[in-house]
Amino acid sequence: MKTVQVLIVLIFTAGLAIFSACNQSEEQHPNIVYILADDLGYGDLSGLNPDSRISTPNLDMLAAQGITFTDAHSGSAVCTPTRYGILTGRYCWRSSLKSSVLWPWDGPLIETDRLTVGDFLKQHGYTTACIGKWHLGWEWPTNDGSLLADQLLRGKWDPEARNSIAEKVDFSAEIRNGPLTRGFDYYFGDDVPNFPPYCFIENNRTLGIPSLNKPDNMFGAQGPMVEGWSLEDVMPALTRKAVEYIKAGEGGLYNRDADKPFFLYFPLTAPHTPIAPVNEFQGKSDAGAYGDFVQEVDWTVGQILKALEDMGLTENTLLIFTSDNGSPGRNGTNMGGPVNSVRKYGHNPSYIFRGIKADIFEGGHHVPFIARWPGKIKPRSQSDEVICHTDLMATLAAILDEPLPENSAEDSYNILPALLGEEADKPIREATVHHSIDGSFSIRQGKWKLELCAGSGGWSKPGNQMAEKMGLPENQLYDLSVDIREEYNLVDQYPEIVEELSALLQKYKDDGRSAPERSN
Repeated sequence: MKTVQVLIVLIFTAGLAIFSACNQSEEQHPNIVYILADDLGYGDLSGLNPDSRISTPNLDMLAAQGITFTDAHSGSAVCTPTRYGILTGRYCWRSSLKSSVLWPWDGPLIETDRLTVGDFLKQHGYTTACIGKWHLGWEWPTNDGSLLADQLLRGKWDPEARNSIAEKVDFSAEIRNGPLTRGFDYYFGDDVPNFPPYCFIENNRTLGIPSLNKPDNMFGAQGPMVEGWSLEDVMPALTRKAVEYIKAGEGGLYNRDADKPFFLYFPLTAPHTPIAPVNEFQGKSDAGAYGDFVQEVDWTVGQILKALEDMGLTENTLLIFTSDNGSPGRNGTNMGGPVNSVRKYGHNPSYIFRGIKADIFEGGHHVPFIARWPGKIKPRSQSDEVICHTDLMATLAAILDEPLPENSAEDSYNILPALLGEEADKPIREATVHHSIDGSFSIRQGKWKLELCAGSGGWSKPGNQMAEKMGLPENQLYDLSVDIREEYNLVDQYPEIVEELSALLQKYKDDGRSAPERSN
């Protein structure tokens, strides 16, 4: 009998040990907060640009507590494609959107059968939320049952057609195929701050009925608006929601299970137009309204840092801050302003890089990237590893030590070794593909960057058509190790490099992936 009792105790103890080990394993999974600024340039951060006319103390402190990547890139020089890449680990030019961005009333861009970061994390015990700018399309309900996406040419700015379509939207009905069907348990945001509908959306319904027409003197595209809508209130409201989500406890607030690790994808609406800093920040920078709005972004980051600290979550949270693309450098006049107009203050959001948002040049996609994970990432560290926003999914898979399906995250590389400061004998990425607003391609490998267009591919001069008329070479090749400003086109001097990089880009297109095959 004693032998049986001892055996029972041993089995019970072993069971408790296994259960405890499982729980500890789950507890070791970090919370993940991914803050994505909108149109923030590398040169906007005071800690990255000694000549910045903007003060960013919270972001500077974050960098002091973690790692700064000096050669990080968005997957595209404009917003929608970059967001697609972040959440899928796949270059957006492989999707149905080959250039431009989504416009008002466009349908969902992420394919229904495509694995997203949110999907993957939910499969492994996470609760997930997206708070902020979605800009990846919805299936809007209509009063006649028609599908708006069937009546629009995706990625084409055709205001007359889009304005007429707005009259068909039934705002009393559920919006389909939004964030809740792309890996998120909870959503709150305004979709795009300068597009209709001018209202907040929670989960799959608008908060209030946008029954008014936006006044002509209010910034943004024409369309329906809820009564009392204020552009200045958007960023504070998003910040409050994100803080509330982090502090959510028992009771399932925001569909969050407090016993599970969480993933908060927090895509901001600033400093993108409408450049609308609240009174507290107006006049606080030396770079006009734009600089003031950047300082409001810094304040938002500070609120997130404080919320994590208040909840005792700092130590077990991987926090990433970056931007969706470069800045157009608007000064904020009437909440907008001409591109590069902020430079009149002596401030350059593109830092030392050529070009701005939308361009194939570095200024279009070379972005700030800071990560903090106490106990894992060494404070005040820096990496010159070339990384891309598409790398998120493969990196999280490595952190969780869970395999990714072969038909997912085709352009995602695991950058965890670089995050942890591990020595490497070769670059993590074989090469990185860049893409501009007009669909121009560039490929970067090591010090070489080949741009397969004659001009900027975007908003800077010369544009592609102008460059062709000027008789400029149809390709551009730069040695970024000595010419980070992209001033000296070496395409004629190194035809063999042009040929090699062109062939590699074509291989990536033909193979449907750029990341190595996975052996799960």
